[in-house]
Amino acid sequence: MSHRGNVYVIDDDPTMRDSLDFLLGSADFNVTLFDTAADFLDAHSGLLFGCVLSDVRMPGINGMDLLRRLKASASPLPIIIMTGHGDIPLAVEAMKLGAFDFVEKPFEDERLIGMIEVALQQNPNHTKSDTVPAEIASRLATLSQRERQVMDGLVAGLSNKLIAREHNISPRTIEVYRANVMTKMQAHNLSELIRLALRAGILND
Repeated sequence: MSHRGNVYVIDDDPTMRDSLDFLLGSADFNVTLFDTAADFLDAHSGLLFGCVLSDVRMPGINGMDLLRRLKASASPLPIIIMTGHGDIPLAVEAMKLGAFDFVEKPFEDERLIGMIEVALQQNPNHTKSDTVPAEIASRLATLSQRERQVMDGLVAGLSNKLIAREHNISPRTIEVYRANVMTKMQAHNLSELIRLALRAGILND
């Protein structure tokens, strides 16, 4: 069952704003557009619960600054950060700052819509269960030493090539270890793996 709701798009590129307005409006979301993070923050206190979709590289207050400010104000709004290709270290930092997820441009429409649907199902009053970190710890325990090294590299924002160089093994072998890590940790993508690492205390906020 799909849940529709409010989406707040923040992007200084008018073409991207118009494109997202059309895409998300067609998917029955209630879309509000902001061309700067400052404008969004001015309106923030009066907004209904919804998902924030923000570009990371913007003049003035950028996506990272926005995350810091919303975290400081204990905002309940889930935030998805849009990054350019190759901005994985930046995406890792965004997750540490409390981003719900990140998506690389150019992104698949259905993937973005699915992310927003999941974000909108977050209960602002939900408290994390203590059983979840224990469950994550049990998944971590299934990793071999090499797989753990690869996971640590991934969540630190390193590329396969850099991890391979660090441990003196081939990038192709790293791909095999990476696939094993994702399977054992039950993570469908890198952002899920980063979230698991944060909750397990591997990455410090």
